[in-house]
Order: sequence, then C-alpha cells, then structure tokens
Amino acid sequence: MKIYLIIILFFICGFYSCKSTDVQDSNLTQYVDPFVGTAYTGHTTPAAACPLGFVQPGPQTGNFGWEHCSGYNYNDSLIWGFTQNKLNGTGIPDMGDLLMMPFSGVSGKEFKSKYSKDREIASPGYYSVYLDDNHVKVELSCTPHVAIHKYSFDQDGGAVYINFQSGSVSTEEQYETRVINSKVNVADDYTISGFHHLKGWVERQLYYIIQFDKPIVSIDTIKGNERNKAPVCVFHFNQKKGDVLQAKVALSTVSIEGAYRNMDSELAHWNFNQVKEGSSKRWEDILSRVEIEGSVEQKRNFYTSMYHLFFQPNNMADVDGKYRGANDSVFVSLSGEYYSTFSLWDTFRAAHPMYTILVPEKVPDMINTMLTHSKVQGFLPIWALWGKENYCMIGNHGIPVVVEACMKDIEGVDPAQVYGEVKNTLTRNHYRSEWNIYDEYGYYPFDLIKDEAVSRTLEGAYDDYCAAQLARKLGKEEDYRFFMKRANYYKNLFDPESRLMRGKDTKGSWREPFDKFALSHAGTAGGDYTEGNAWQYTWHVLHDIDGLIDLMGGKEAFTTKLDSLFFLQSDVKSTGFVGDVTGLIGQYAHGNEPSHHVVYMYTLAGEQWRTAELVREIFDKFYLPKPDGLCGNDDCGQMSAWYMFSALGFYPVDPVSGNYVLGAPQIPQATIHLLNGKYFTVKAQNYSSTNKYVKSVMLNGNLITNTISHAQIMDGGTLVFEMTDTPLKHN
Repeated sequence: MKIYLIIILFFICGFYSCKSTDVQDSNLTQYVDPFVGTAYTGHTTPAAACPLGFVQPGPQTGNFGWEHCSGYNYNDSLIWGFTQNKLNGTGIPDMGDLLMMPFSGVSGKEFKSKYSKDREIASPGYYSVYLDDNHVKVELSCTPHVAIHKYSFDQDGGAVYINFQSGSVSTEEQYETRVINSKVNVADDYTISGFHHLKGWVERQLYYIIQFDKPIVSIDTIKGNERNKAPVCVFHFNQKKGDVLQAKVALSTVSIEGAYRNMDSELAHWNFNQVKEGSSKRWEDILSRVEIEGSVEQKRNFYTSMYHLFFQPNNMADVDGKYRGANDSVFVSLSGEYYSTFSLWDTFRAAHPMYTILVPEKVPDMINTMLTHSKVQGFLPIWALWGKENYCMIGNHGIPVVVEACMKDIEGVDPAQVYGEVKNTLTRNHYRSEWNIYDEYGYYPFDLIKDEAVSRTLEGAYDDYCAAQLARKLGKEEDYRFFMKRANYYKNLFDPESRLMRGKDTKGSWREPFDKFALSHAGTAGGDYTEGNAWQYTWHVLHDIDGLIDLMGGKEAFTTKLDSLFFLQSDVKSTGFVGDVTGLIGQYAHGNEPSHHVVYMYTLAGEQWRTAELVREIFDKFYLPKPDGLCGNDDCGQMSAWYMFSALGFYPVDPVSGNYVLGAPQIPQATIHLLNGKYFTVKAQNYSSTNKYVKSVMLNGNLITNTISHAQIMDGGTLVFEMTDTPLKHN
C-alpha cells in the first residue's frame, strides 16, 4: 500500500521527468524527452514551452555559432543563464532574449555555472537544473505568453544577474550590435519594464515586464562593451540560505502595456506548481490526440516527435489580439491568434499536412496569418520570424500550405482570397523570385541567377503546380493552363545524358564542367543547388513523378537510377559549409528536407518493398531517443513530422493532392482521435523487427494500393497493414 501511495503522490506533485525509467501509460507527457536532438545537429532545446506558445524559458549554454542555434547544446559544461524565448531545430540562431542568472554567495566566473546532467530535468512545460557554482536550484515553466522562474538558494546573499544585451547570434560581432536601441526602467521595487529594438535574423521589437515576488534591495550596473545599447545589471535581494525567489517575465511585440496585459491575464498569481501543471495539461491534451501501442522506445520517439511538431509555429498575438505585423504596424487579430516561426521550405512537406489531420481547428488561423502577412508584405511568407520576413531558403512555400488547406476544404479558409495572394506571389517579382527571367527561359539560367538556379527552378515548378490546382478548383481554366505550363519547367533542366537535373545558361548550354557530387550552399559555396547536389535534387519533382519516370526511360530505368542514389559513396564534397547534408545513405541525405519524399517514390514506381526497407533503415539509424539521436536540424518540426507519418505508414509526397503514399508502419498500432469525434486506427498485423515488409493493405476491409486520401482518413476507420519478412518484388 505504501508503494502505491508514493507513486500517486509523485504524480500529483507534478514531478514529471523525462529521465525517469518508471513510466505510466496513463500519462503521455512522460514519454516526451526534450533532450532528444539537443546534441549533434538537431538544434533542439529543452526549454519549457506551451503548445504553439510565444515564450520558451530555458537554459542558454552558448550565444554564438551554428551549434548554438537554439542557445543550448547538450555537450556544453557551463550554463550562461536562462533566456525567455528560443528557436527549436533551426539552422540559424536568433531569440535568446533577456538572459537571467541567479546566484547566492559568490557567483561563478562571469556568472556562468557548471552543472551536472543527473540534476538536469526537462519535461513538457518544465525545466530544472542545479547550478553547482552559483548554489541555486532553478525551475522554469510558463503560460503561453509568460515565463515563470523559481530560484531556491543554498547560500545567503541571493541575487540575479540580468544581461539585457544577450542573445543568440552567429558571431560575436553580431552580438555587440544586435541591440539597436534599448530602454530599461525599474518601475518599482518589484518590477522591471523595458523595450528593445533588435536586429538578428530579422529586425524586431521586444517589449517586456520582469516582476519579482520579493523586493529589489540594490542594483549594480556592470560596464560592458561601449558598442552595446542594452545594460548588464545585478539585482540584489534580501535572500538567505533556503529562501526562494520567483520571477515572472511577460513578452509582447506591441507595447509594455501589452506585456502587462499578458501577465495580468495569464499569470496573476505566484503558484509555480499550478503553472507547471497547467502547461503539462496543455501538452497532454495535444499528445492524447494520437494513442499508440508499442515499446517504451517507440513511444518516446513518437511523442517526442509530436512535441517538437507543436513547439511552433508560435502565436505572437497578445491576449487582446494585438500584434506587430510585417511592416512594423500594429494590427488586431479578431480570433486572437497570429502565428509566426514559419520555416516553410521545410514544413510544407509534412509538418503542415500533419496539422491538417491533428489540429484542423488551428489551421485557419495559420492560413489567415499568411494571407494577412501577404497583404502587408506584398507576397506570401517565405520564412517568417516574429512576424517579419527573413527570406531564408528558396521557393515560395507558403503557397503549398495555403493551397493545401483549400484543397482539403478546411473550414474558415476562403479559397478565393487564398488564390488572389497565390497568384500575386507567383507573378510579381520579389527577392529570389524573378518571374520575368523564369518565364522568358522556362528555367533560371545559371549565368543570370548565380546561386541555386537548378533548385530554384524545381522548387518553383512545384509552387506553380499548387497554384494550378487551386485555379482549376475555382474554375479558372486559363490560369490553370498558365501555371501547369510553368509546373513542367523542371523538364527543361533534365539532362538525358546523365539523367540528372543540370544547370543551363541563357543560350541553352549545359553547365560545364558538371560535377554530379559537388554540394552547393549559397551562403558559402555558390553553385546550382540548395544544400545539396545533382544526385539529391534530381528527385525534387513532387507533383509529377510519372513525368519524371518517363524522362528516365520508364519504371525499370527509374528505379535503377533511384537505387544508385542509395548505393553511391556517401562522402560529401564541397568547398563550403555542408553541415546540413547529413543522415547519408549513399547520396541520399535524410538530414535535409529535399530528400524527405524520395523513399516513397519506390511505392509509386511499383516497388513498395523498397520503400518499406528504407523507412526501417532510416528509423534505425537516424531517429534515436537520445541527445544526438537526430541526423539533422529538426527544422521546426519537419524532421519529426516525417517520423510521425512514416511511423503511421504513409507520407504526403505531394501535400496539395490530398493523397498520402503508403509505406510501412513502424509501430504495432496507432489511433488518431479526430476533431470530428471519429477515430482513425492503423494496425500493423504481425509487426516485428524482421517483418518490415508489407504483404497487403486494407482500409475498412477493402484492399488498397499505393495511396490513401485525406478524406478517407478524416472519415475515420481502420487501416490494416499485413506485415511479412519477405519483400514482394515485381519481376
């Protein structure tokens, strides 16, 4: 009886740790491990967060460089402090605002502190660590707009170091100038209010309130670099050994008054455990939309992926609906939601399709955000952060996201309004979208477009295809023909000799010399491809795989060429940065998004057994429940969404088609609790480590092949894969 009482009390108190091996099936948050992907190239963060929330308080172990895009790297030995917002799984750093570091007695050198991994804990909505040098236990949690800090001091003389200049940047030079303008005001003995005008990945405005539950007794200002526009201060409190100090931090893009309203509305009290439990419940509500059966490791992989998927996009609107838009003006969202952190070059592929299944009620606000962004900016978002455009990556991949919602008839989305913004985006020149050149040549010539000409042509062709589908849905046949003509521009760069996509100049001459293996990275190496080479980008024809098969010379020639991709030597060859080209199987690079649909092309070419074989290999190699378990940047949930879809046994090769290509499930059973009250269940009969191939697939008792539609999934039912250890090869 005593053992049962201890277990009950443990969970009532809310001590949920991802490091515990004693798991209970009644609570899905315990399967989430926020430390997955925090080492190697994953760039995730263990910060506390709410689903789609605006703040993410968490540890900062470094401010500079690619390995600190999230501000945290699992392998670091020092914590620099705790910041209030984070990026999760990106390839460029930003955020990491308002670094706060508590200490008692004498602080560690430069206020940084050593810590031990066995005293570091993270779970959805909660983070805790003990600072060995600073003699403080730190606990963090949050509501959507407000972070809460709890500091338990082990020595007399408690104080908090706050570096208002600090933030995540690429270089130390950028750090010194990231704050353009700043105003910090000690409003009273308990409250600090402030404003920052910042420039990093985007230029943005930050308003904040920091409020303590004990009075500030004195303040020391630390002299910093004379180029810094924001101060560095130590705030002293009359704290003794064993005392606890709490702080609340509310953020707003609009005003200090907006930050006050956010705090008053969401967190008027000082009950830390109540905040922690509320955040955990928000995550439980999201995670419980999918119920899976499988091993503890499978559950940890799946629910951690689902957690990463909903870490963003972030609702940046204040509680009264106000937000600062792309042109720095303040607007009001009637729904109270306005989203940002849209890594669209990545997330259009699987993350957004997964949102349409799991949270269709959130999709209209995401789409309407993009439409509003487009009206203000002049074109749909490419990569939106803090409501601003950073122009990262290529293509105009807000287009497939908004069109997909229309093609799936998501309620609350106006197809006519969407089409107007799509057509405008694809016909009016803007940065990296020179449509006059594109239309004149039927591709981007490499002598006019110096970087990424091939990749930009291929990505653009897919966007055009998306526009064509919506044009046809709306009865705009002339526009349909125009955009479908463009959608076939990819054929103009197919080299029949090498049977690869190859650069071509304004005279129609092929790129010479042509190194099929040379990787391009626009920022450091130039070239015709985006974070990849000819072998990897040749397959980027999401919308016309039959057309690509014909160009290759038929299905047999196609699959033979595709086999070569996976069997070629795995070395990466480049004169520039190649950190994004990871997760290699031959020349296939699972760590980068243009490869994500490729294994499913085998199914469409009649060799589904090979899809099943490769999905299992990718799972076994590149998705492991440990800090270095991801093979590439999680990219705002895209890597995780690939895992989720593939675990369920299907994948959106062409998201706007409304069809998902069948693969092979990687868990015994999963049930999706659909918003309409129905259930969609996937069963893998005879699933095992050896039974990785699919013998047959039945939907509600009827045999299906190759694809399943979005409508069929949302109508509920049961999808049964009969698994076998024998590949069903077609001679």
